[in-house]
Amino acid sequence: MSDLFSWRRFKPILKLLLIVLLLGFAVYWVRFSPVSVRAHQVKKGSVANRLLGTGTLEARVRAGISPKISGLLVEVAVDQGDQVRKGQLLAKLDDVDFRHQVAIAKADLAASKATIKRIESEIASAQASAVKAKENFERVSILLRSQAVAQNEMERAIEARDVAEANLNRAISAKIEAERVSDKAEASLLFYNSRLMDTMIRAPFDGLVVRRNRNPGDVVVPGGVILDLISTEQLWISAWVDETAMSAIEIGQRADIIFRSSGSVVPGKVVRLGAETDRETREFIVDVEALALPEKWAIGQRAEVFIETARHNNVIFIPQNLVIWRYGVPGVLIDAKGKAKWQEISLGLRDNNNVEITAGLKPDDIVLGALPGKNLPREGRAVRHDKI
Repeated sequence: MSDLFSWRRFKPILKLLLIVLLLGFAVYWVRFSPVSVRAHQVKKGSVANRLLGTGTLEARVRAGISPKISGLLVEVAVDQGDQVRKGQLLAKLDDVDFRHQVAIAKADLAASKATIKRIESEIASAQASAVKAKENFERVSILLRSQAVAQNEMERAIEARDVAEANLNRAISAKIEAERVSDKAEASLLFYNSRLMDTMIRAPFDGLVVRRNRNPGDVVVPGGVILDLISTEQLWISAWVDETAMSAIEIGQRADIIFRSSGSVVPGKVVRLGAETDRETREFIVDVEALALPEKWAIGQRAEVFIETARHNNVIFIPQNLVIWRYGVPGVLIDAKGKAKWQEISLGLRDNNNVEITAGLKPDDIVLGALPGKNLPREGRAVRHDKI
């Protein structure tokens, strides 16, 4: 009976002690037990400052292929996606009329040259007659001084000489006129031959056909684009960059190009800077040459460029998301013998992911970060993490 009485007397005390122990364990667990964290071991490496620009893939040299003359399009020899060589036939216009005009011009030229040959024969004959008439005039003049011939004989000799010289001059003038006609006929032949050649539309440079705009049967005029042709020798991203970065960007700086269509990264370099800023967006154009291309690409496709404006090698760096700001001062939590410790740091160059640490950390220090969905431990709290 006394034992039962004793148990009932001490049972509430035992319950109270159990509750106190449970509360104490809970407090210890909450405030003093090790917290699982993410750990990053500080290392040395390179940090590069990069500026972002967004633009489209363009060709430095691009031409809209159109005819010099109006005409009926009878053939388009290439299609979009075709590689072409300089001088290659791209399209052809109807040339029937020009062939007829060339034939007429050739006939006119041949006739004018035949006329010149005939007149040259007449000139030779007139020259011979003029020489003979002059000799006769000189002979009669001598005889007249000795009164061996009558005065009327002298007059006939003078008349014959003058007529022969006039015939010669007339033949020479006819030759000059015939030569002018021949020159005109030759110029006409050159003109119509040129027009005939203009019906054959050829590639002005090696390149790639990116668009076909017209088909056989269309009537085309000068300025009407049949094909769009680009040179593949230099392709670049015409990227829009904020004007505040203008002083940091220079020709020759390296860049990474990321194409949205594939996510592939290709190397590039800055080759040209725009001289005008958009008055609405306050951005300017930076042309970044693509030193390589993904397997599939298209003119006009969008891409991001990351232009490297500065690089520091062999420096201490950490991921930017590990930096903690307290009252405007940057710092990190480090593992100090198993406990979280606040450490003030000084920041240097930044890139997309990392930041240079100029003071406050040394290689092999362990910087702490929160696990997904968790908070960082307070300073002094015991921590645990996977061994690095």
